[in-house]
Amino acid sequence: MKPTTTDPRIHVDLAHLQALEGPAQTLNLLPRQPARSVLAGRHTSRLRGRGLNFEELREYWPTDDVRAIDWKVTARTGEPHVRVYTEERDRPALIVVDQRMSMFFGTRHAMKSVTAAEAAALAAFAILHQDDRVGGILVRDDGLYAQRPQRNRRALIRFLTELAHANGALHADAPPAAPTSLDTVLQAVANLARRDHLILLISDFDVIGPASDRVLAGLARHNDVILMPVADPSSESMPRGFVSAISDGDRQATLDTSDRGIHDALDRFNRERRVAIERWQRRYGLPLAPLSAAEETLPQLRRLLGLVPPVKGTVHGPG
Repeated sequence: MKPTTTDPRIHVDLAHLQALEGPAQTLNLLPRQPARSVLAGRHTSRLRGRGLNFEELREYWPTDDVRAIDWKVTARTGEPHVRVYTEERDRPALIVVDQRMSMFFGTRHAMKSVTAAEAAALAAFAILHQDDRVGGILVRDDGLYAQRPQRNRRALIRFLTELAHANGALHADAPPAAPTSLDTVLQAVANLARRDHLILLISDFDVIGPASDRVLAGLARHNDVILMPVADPSSESMPRGFVSAISDGDRQATLDTSDRGIHDALDRFNRERRVAIERWQRRYGLPLAPLSAAEETLPQLRRLLGLVPPVKGTVHGPG
């Protein structure tokens, strides 16, 4: 039996996600970022910005930038020529949001699945309001739901409807299923985002597969990929003897780490995920925007984007 709770810390519905449209307009996911933003590099933005469309090849004018000179054509014709480009009208973005059973966990403020869903909705509305196309991939234990980027509010609401449905389907009585691997997710992303996309990966990165590094490397070469690991505070340092009642509002289970084997296995698993994500950040130069299920989502995103000063003690890892 599905839970009947409407507690937004445990499940979100479409109305809750739609209500985030107003607050989302305070966020900025454009290439020009505040200095404190995790998307800003030391000197320039970590985001490539919108692409360029080739318009024409013409003779050089005195007001032209000499960097635009096409030297091959100039050498062939004997006259200086420049290539003229115009900026693309918009830039596609793909939001990948994890709603597998591993995300249905929380020890303080909310479930990780709720934090991920809210972050996805806030980012999607922010991108749409900056006149860029936005699409998404919804990750469930039974497969994926994919929607190509569109500059269309109706399409976004359709994606959020699927997201709310997947979030509401998470409950303690769900039948066991083999979790969807990150390999499958990243390959689906690669099929939709060939190049020049903004890709947000919002997940606890629970099942890293043997091809994850290779596919992620390919995505990072041609797109801007932002890693957004969603963590619960318990994953940072799993205490021995930690006992927690975990509930979906209808059923309840108990997590007890007094068993050394359970404690060590959980601690090792969380540590290995953190190491993998940090390796991706270093190796591929990917921005890392960690989210915690221990606090509200919007203030975290505002801090990560440099809109408010950072808060000490924030959780920074997957779990």
